[in-house]
Amino acid sequence: MDGFVPVTTASALAPGAMTWVAVDRERVLLANVEGVFYALRDACGHRQAPLSKGTLAGHVVECPLHFATFDVRTGKLLSGPASADVPTYDVHVKDGTVYVKRASAM
Repeated sequence: MDGFVPVTTASALAPGAMTWVAVDRERVLLANVEGVFYALRDACGHRQAPLSKGTLAGHVVECPLHFATFDVRTGKLLSGPASADVPTYDVHVKDGTVYVKRASAM
């Protein structure tokens, strides 16, 4: 798994939960939606608020500052004052460990 780094165990993040993890020096939001893991940059494009401090409802994360919403599967901006999508990261789960691909390896 070239370019992937281990970030947590799959059991550490319950379905419907999210947290931030460090990938190199980048904050990455990691979300578990019904047992599937998604990763995206942990910063709203509007004021750089950490999305991991917001709320997760299904596949939608809401920024805690001005309530912009993004799809965690694609990083696509759905609504709000932000004007751009959020970059996503490839995620792989193997033997109970969650791996996120480095941005430089994408």
